[in-house]
Amino acid sequence: MNDAAKREILKIARDTVAAASRGQRCPDVKPVEPELREPRGAFVTIKNKGRLRGCIGRFVADAPLWEIVQEMAVSSATGDPRFTPVTPDELPDLSVEISVIGPLEKIADPLDFTLGVHGVYIRRGGAHGCFLPQVARETGWSKEQFLSECAEGKAGLGPEAWRDPKTEVLRFSCEVISE
Repeated sequence: MNDAAKREILKIARDTVAAASRGQRCPDVKPVEPELREPRGAFVTIKNKGRLRGCIGRFVADAPLWEIVQEMAVSSATGDPRFTPVTPDELPDLSVEISVIGPLEKIADPLDFTLGVHGVYIRRGGAHGCFLPQVARETGWSKEQFLSECAEGKAGLGPEAWRDPKTEVLRFSCEVISE
């Protein structure tokens, strides 16, 4: 993504988080950069002084990137069940990060991914969960720990579920855009 598109999508996300924190509608947007009108999945991560404050995303690319980012910015600011909604007082301390998701790729060997480069998406039955590539860089986990924490903490399966052939493990890459 070019620098102008990165600046524009970050502004859309930040303005949307600010509006959501005040209980206002999403800002009206008419993206200038063509890349923002392409359908792409994305996650929006909000941090307060470097600590996670919300992170929600969608793999399904059924709308333009800017719309997905707005939707995920609202969800991250107000709907992440791990946190209370973001308040206007927090806005000066918040940073926003957007992870534009590449295609999901099913892998036969669950360890066939590169820590810090690929994220993982684990699913079995109706249970599913994912970790973005950044999680590996932030935690320093091994591949096995990364998969176990995702299977248990995100998908709600047991920590060894990723080893079960009935569990699908998919990898993906993403372009991370941050303030």
